Amino acid sequence: MRTLLLTVALSLGCAAAFAASKPCDELKTEIAAKLDEKGVKGYEIAAVDNDKVGDAKVIGSCDGGTKKLTYVRK
Repeated sequence: MRTLLLTVALSLGCAAAFAASKPCDELKTEIAAKLDEKGVKGYEIAAVDNDKVGDAKVIGSCDGGTKKLTYVRK
């Protein structure tokens, strides 16, 4: 019984941590730093609402899944 309760408690804790996401500005900064480190030039990363993604390449999700980060080469 203890094992079951411990398993349930740990599962709920992991689910809450997984559901929490980063703010868009923080995630954009991290991704831009990785791209700059690899020498990528001439790109734009934008945070857009989920329904306004269009043809842009989605590279992440932020603000609790309410927005997508898109990548476009200039």
